Amino acid sequence: MDIPDTPAIPAEALTGLLDGRWAHVRAEARARMAERGLPDTADLTTEDYRAVVLTELRELARSGYPRIGFPPEHGGGGDPGGALTAFEMLGFGDLSVMVKAGVQWGLFGGAIEALGTQRHHDRYLRPLMDLEVAGCFAMTETGHGSDVQSLRTTATFDGDGFVVRTPDDSARKDYIGNAARDGRLAVVFAQLVVGDVSHGVHALVVPIRDEDGNPVPGVRIEDCGPKAGLNGVDNGRIWFDDVRVPRDALLDRYGRVDADGTYHSPIEGDGKRFFTMLGTLIRGRISVAGAAGSAAKKALAIAVRYGDTRRQFPHPDSGDEVVVLDYLAQQRKLLPALATTYALHFAQEELVSTLHDLPEDADRRELESRAAGLKAIGTWHTTRTVQVCREACGGAGYLMENQLPRLKADTDVFTTFEGDNTVLLQLVAKGLLTGYRQYIGERGMGRVIADQFVATVIERTAARSVIERLVNAVTPRDEETDLLDRGWHLKVFEDREKHVLDTLARRLRRAADPDADAFEVFNSAQDHVLRAARVHVDRIVLEAFVAALDRNPSPLLNRVCDLYVLANLEADLDWFLGHGRFTTARAKAVTGAVNALCRALRPHARTLVDAFAIPDALITAPIAQGDRQGTESGATMTGSRSGEESRKAVAR
Repeated sequence: MDIPDTPAIPAEALTGLLDGRWAHVRAEARARMAERGLPDTADLTTEDYRAVVLTELRELARSGYPRIGFPPEHGGGGDPGGALTAFEMLGFGDLSVMVKAGVQWGLFGGAIEALGTQRHHDRYLRPLMDLEVAGCFAMTETGHGSDVQSLRTTATFDGDGFVVRTPDDSARKDYIGNAARDGRLAVVFAQLVVGDVSHGVHALVVPIRDEDGNPVPGVRIEDCGPKAGLNGVDNGRIWFDDVRVPRDALLDRYGRVDADGTYHSPIEGDGKRFFTMLGTLIRGRISVAGAAGSAAKKALAIAVRYGDTRRQFPHPDSGDEVVVLDYLAQQRKLLPALATTYALHFAQEELVSTLHDLPEDADRRELESRAAGLKAIGTWHTTRTVQVCREACGGAGYLMENQLPRLKADTDVFTTFEGDNTVLLQLVAKGLLTGYRQYIGERGMGRVIADQFVATVIERTAARSVIERLVNAVTPRDEETDLLDRGWHLKVFEDREKHVLDTLARRLRRAADPDADAFEVFNSAQDHVLRAARVHVDRIVLEAFVAALDRNPSPLLNRVCDLYVLANLEADLDWFLGHGRFTTARAKAVTGAVNALCRALRPHARTLVDAFAIPDALITAPIAQGDRQGTESGATMTGSRSGEESRKAVAR
């Protein structure tokens, strides 16, 4: 396939398209991070590294960063979309700082804002924004991670207040950020018991250390110890031995206990109340997806810059050594990953805007599902991309000074925190199946009904008006349609989603039989469940990219979108061949088109990564410095503070 030449575009113009609605937040973050640079933490002990990260957090607090999203009446900016974007930008810097900021202001502060009432806001929001009080988000237990509803810590009302208790070691709070060193308070999730009745999981603010930093009576804290990465974050374990807190420690927006022991809630049913409470904490998953995207961008910037200058083996005609990125194999490693990173960027931007604009009392189930799916797909993409970039840089990519090993170690846990990715995709699929079942009702299980249901899901997307203009008269099995036809792309993604969901519903229908083991039926179909969620998210991502192109037409981004689509189809060719969607010839043509698109985008690779506008002070890898490569070490690069400066921060 011959791809027409794509006009060049300045990286700055592309940055403007990427920065979008919160461009001013991104600009402020770049300026702040460029001035601050990166601390050199390579030779620090874990304890010293944690001290440096706390210093960085104090600098963030002084800069006003944490105020963006909190309510104006407490000194905040009232801009939740801006807060999520600012957090995303932290992913370009030290990821321990990013995670600790997320624990302090996203999880701890976010829980108090979302689950508390006015008295909690008045008491805690300003101090936690200013880092006068450091806090933890104590949800996960050793025996219950993803299954939050089954947590076993209890908070029992005794007439004066609540007694918080860890019944055994499996119920200890585990992997809690800020717990091992700096936390003074914790938002503790526990089963609320009043009299002999349990009202399900609620959250309470519980002191864990006194003003001198010592555990308060009844609280035992243990350091989780060194981790594979993110060792600037002080993860710890917490036990509560009948710790007494006052009645107003309960974050009571969704559940209140009167002085006489009467329980009140605006939501009937423990299950519904529980999922409503968790739904208010959706920003955590959106934040992780955004920060993961920033880490992938940074890895790609390093690898593409290196590949654009590194030479290997002479050209048979000229005798000159060939630039590594001119090899198709290298393009195949990096450019599809780059295209997917762009696609996920626009999907993330759409998700943040949707959350920002959503009325307070709106149904958030669709948004929660999209956030779960994008977090899963986005963080898996980052894990794969960082590894690909490391390999694309050869042995140089294995050196700590070139940043990729740290990125690899620090991002690896993204796939399992803020929700294990496999569990999150099951939640996405269950949501689709619930809607499917409700839609079908008495209509039966016909294929036409299935198509109608999925069409209603698709029509609710923000990009639908754009898509309807593109899909007319195109069929997913059309062998004659140009492989770069955007309408065909959309039809193929829609058709795959419809078919996978329909066949999954049929497969699970057996669970309704009187003699069926419902768990076994579902368990045996988990591969299908996960596929349904994946292809649903793929379609959402593509439509977000298409909507972005409609707002800001760009021939170069159009080609990037083509590569995202064709690389996605190529990775799933076994499904398209096995289900009769593609002939063998069509499948081969898809692979040929991916090769052609890689060659077409090769001249623009540097522009595409430079458009991320990552401050030079944050890319200290010598291999990413072009003509300066090999002349300076990462420890002395502009923007990287020296080890001596870092140690001074420890002393402070």
